Amino acid sequence: MNLELMSSPLTEVLLRFVLDVAAMVALVFGMYYPRYRDKELVTAAALFNIFAFAVLSILSVVEFSVAAGFGLFAILALFSLRSEQISKTEITYFFGSIAIAVICSVQGTTLGFVATVVALILLAAWIIDHPRMLHAADGVKITLDKIDAHALSDPGVMRADLSQRLGVEVMSYQITALDYINDMARINVFYRKR
Repeated sequence: MNLELMSSPLTEVLLRFVLDVAAMVALVFGMYYPRYRDKELVTAAALFNIFAFAVLSILSVVEFSVAAGFGLFAILALFSLRSEQISKTEITYFFGSIAIAVICSVQGTTLGFVATVVALILLAAWIIDHPRMLHAADGVKITLDKIDAHALSDPGVMRADLSQRLGVEVMSYQITALDYINDMARINVFYRKR
């Protein structure tokens, strides 16, 4: 293969893109999806990774002011204000997908260094979120067809009620939505098997 072709800017961007996509696929499709089965977040994280890579690849080769960078982050912040609430794990994987895009797209680092950093990120994510790491605790999203009167006023009673209904020891819960029109409550329940 021609050495000049290997060192061209286009080839480097393509190699970085391949590394980015491979790492993103390992993170969101290889780790997150088999554990949490959230198709919507996997699709969003994967596409956001690709879009972020494209934008950052362009921005890393042109002169880009700090003010424009803050403007870009302000636009990203608007997305979070306009979207539904997601869990800490979901936002962490989503951020991980974006971080991989940033690491792979920014020019000025060698491909070997980038590949090493990405490999360390994937290894750390695999170890930290491995099912055996925190196997005693788990979480589930539920929808109740009736809003319990003590859902907000007495967390202890609500925990006991959820424990009895689900047959597990509910450690905590988080109400994500109350719909008084349809008399429904959406709750994230964190539990330990008895």
